[in-house]
Amino acid sequence: MPDPGTDPLHVVIVGGGFAGMGAARRLARDDRVRVTLIDRNNYHQFQPLLYQVATSQLASSHIAFSLRKMFRKHANVAVKMADVAEVDPATRTAVTTDGDRHTGDVLLLAAGSRPNFFHTPGAEEFAFPLYSLLDATRLRSRIIAVFEAADRDPALIDRGVLNLVIVGGGPTGVEMAGALADLIEETLSIEYHDLAVSAARIHLVDRGDALLGPFSDKAHEYVQRVLTRKGVHLHLGVAVTEIGAGHVTLGDGTTIATRCVIWGGGIMAPDVARAEALPHGHGGRVEASPDLTVEGADGVYAVGDMANIAGPDGRALPQLGSVALQSGVWAAENILAGLDGRPRRPFAYRDKGIMAMIGRGAALAEVGPRRRELHGLPAFLAWLGVHAVLMTGARNRVETFIDWGWDYLSRSRGPQVLDRTGAVEIDWGEDVSPGRGGAAAEERAPA
Repeated sequence: MPDPGTDPLHVVIVGGGFAGMGAARRLARDDRVRVTLIDRNNYHQFQPLLYQVATSQLASSHIAFSLRKMFRKHANVAVKMADVAEVDPATRTAVTTDGDRHTGDVLLLAAGSRPNFFHTPGAEEFAFPLYSLLDATRLRSRIIAVFEAADRDPALIDRGVLNLVIVGGGPTGVEMAGALADLIEETLSIEYHDLAVSAARIHLVDRGDALLGPFSDKAHEYVQRVLTRKGVHLHLGVAVTEIGAGHVTLGDGTTIATRCVIWGGGIMAPDVARAEALPHGHGGRVEASPDLTVEGADGVYAVGDMANIAGPDGRALPQLGSVALQSGVWAAENILAGLDGRPRRPFAYRDKGIMAMIGRGAALAEVGPRRRELHGLPAFLAWLGVHAVLMTGARNRVETFIDWGWDYLSRSRGPQVLDRTGAVEIDWGEDVSPGRGGAAAEERAPA
């Protein structure tokens, strides 16, 4: 540790998500601290709204906020755009893919997560995950691309081009299914004059028997009812066994022809968490002590999605933006407590509830200390309010509310611009057989 009377405490933060940003913003207000914030992007991304970017409801700029702009008034924070390849807990060093080494008095690990494909054959190669802004823009272009292809050649409809398959019945999968259904019904059906948009099929697959598992049985019935009414085909209690260039195979033998598979099947720790000196737990995540330090690694903290942080019942808290943000701020407070000679405090998460959007006017929320459950419009409004508060930047909030209001009142979304054509090139001649998809024969199971 540096001399408190001379050199500032140097804190190296790996990751600019909710946890890293929360920690950096708290530490930025203390002149006794110097922060180096490292992220592969030069912006903070609001992950809960990625699905709205993917379905053309929000512009990318609405959910991304420049990290340099965020800390422009704080000379004690240096933002470094770099990809961290490895960390050395013993020396509190982060090593980038460029070979740069950033060593601090404190190392705060907040590198988020990455998709967990659960060793599903073909998933990493052919599925579209939805965990970053880049993922969202690639997926948006793929969705638009399949409709453009069908408009050019309607014969592709009977070959599954308009079958959209979502893997995972958690918040990501459910919110994506509802938003896709609204996009197709309210926007694409109007904009494509010569295309039978009604031939589009959305399939939601989950190996569990209910969607949005953490909610009540009543909520499970509600979300299934809403999605079914929107035309979403539910495949529950069945796993995806293989994903190919033009199909998805389920555990019951069903094959769905498709050129767009959206992966929301789960997350795991990023590669940087694999350092042998770090204690690992479920999902490969780093085990955090109650005060968010890492046992056996002096001066190292683990927060956010890459950490297993125990709740009051001893079970790991869920990978949520609110958990990440609060843990990042709490770690910063414990770092400052060390400067003041105060003891570090165990992390106490303030659970504000869980919620999920299912589409226009439809949402679920469990709020308050007694976890009161809300359905429909009240939950929809609660969801809007909570997510607007969590967003960074007044301008982003205003622009997002304008888009939400315009979408809700006019039933018209932003322009469906195919701006990533290089990422959506599709060979329509491979791995697609007539009769395996489309309105007339959208799936095939063995006799």
